[in-house]
Amino acid sequence: MKAYWVNGGRPLEGTVAIHGAKNSVLPILAACICCAGICEIENCPRIADVDTAIAILEHLGCRVVRQDHRLMVDATTVERCDIPGDLMSGMRSSILFLGALLTRCGRAELSLPGGCALGRRPIDLHLWAAEELGACWEGCSPSLHCTCRSMTGCCLPLRCPSVGATENAMLMALGCRGVTTIENAAREPEITDLARFLTAMGAKVVGAGTGTITVEGGRPLHGACYKVMADRIEAATYLCAAAGCGGRVELVGAEPDALLPVTELLERSGCILRPTEQGLLLQSDGRLHTPGPVVTRPHPGFPTDAQAPMMAALLRAAGITEFTETIFENRLRHVEQLRRLGADIRQYGSRALVRGVSHLHGGVLEATDLRCGAALLIGALQAEGDSTVLGVHHIRRGYDNIAETLRAVGARIWETDYTG
Repeated sequence: MKAYWVNGGRPLEGTVAIHGAKNSVLPILAACICCAGICEIENCPRIADVDTAIAILEHLGCRVVRQDHRLMVDATTVERCDIPGDLMSGMRSSILFLGALLTRCGRAELSLPGGCALGRRPIDLHLWAAEELGACWEGCSPSLHCTCRSMTGCCLPLRCPSVGATENAMLMALGCRGVTTIENAAREPEITDLARFLTAMGAKVVGAGTGTITVEGGRPLHGACYKVMADRIEAATYLCAAAGCGGRVELVGAEPDALLPVTELLERSGCILRPTEQGLLLQSDGRLHTPGPVVTRPHPGFPTDAQAPMMAALLRAAGITEFTETIFENRLRHVEQLRRLGADIRQYGSRALVRGVSHLHGGVLEATDLRCGAALLIGALQAEGDSTVLGVHHIRRGYDNIAETLRAVGARIWETDYTG
């Protein structure tokens, strides 16, 4: 079993290059099959979820060529419209192939998607949007079959600003006659990035980044070359690591505007941040204090994906910090693991109270999901002595070579075999 061995208690100093956004590249890769052409995707992270997306594309009949952080997807021929359960279960974003396949093929045969175990994450909004646009679906868990003879654009008022449902609706709308208006749309930067890619393919998308998005369907689409935006959650993770450990770290390629909900909290905690020509610089003496309550919200609020890393950064912060998770019901699973390092955390349902301690000690920890894994590494980096973090496969889903990146800024971390 693979694990990360961490010897903590050292400040972080140096430069980190931020990779392309996981939550942006996955819908972009699904969108590639909406056109019968060749797309070149630059700044594509080397992570396990991208490996799964590539496997799905190849299963559908696409030709995919990978060169470091560049992907070429030739979707000239899509030979099938079914995705087997083992590929669907590999990641949550596999559900985005529903919209892409309906636009390209008029049907899709899928199973329920996988990904991190974060509680109830239903796909009813995705299926509702498909029905409203003219598709029919039937299924008995875990199988799902969707078909459409034709789809017509309409108004889609989402009951909540779901990122995945917004993205799927955008992809479905490409294959519709007329205009589709998505109301109460998600506003995340990754939605805007997807819209820019679709525009590069020849689509007409207006309003991405606001609560109302319109997509003009039926336009001819073609291949495109596109550079994926920087990963704001990866950037937030390294900011939290440097804040908690202390030190001076510059994030090359980070987009400061996309990080404002995170950087504002870190500044209130005592960190110094400033934009640079290449990205963003953080300085911290490691002696943080509580920034006040942390509440996860849809963008432009504090991102749920940064909640666990931020909690880990504040384990030694003076005072009590209250965390409230409002997006996912099961996203505090890192609390129990962080306690193994000596953290003082009390959990009350979706709330957690973190009382800063003077020091942390090493321990054996197990990541239960992607962001939990990031939080455990941040905690271990601050702890005195050695720690072992299990669940490497979760962390690989969203972080491109995280151990090597942390070593480059002074962390003592290696991937090793764990035998218990």
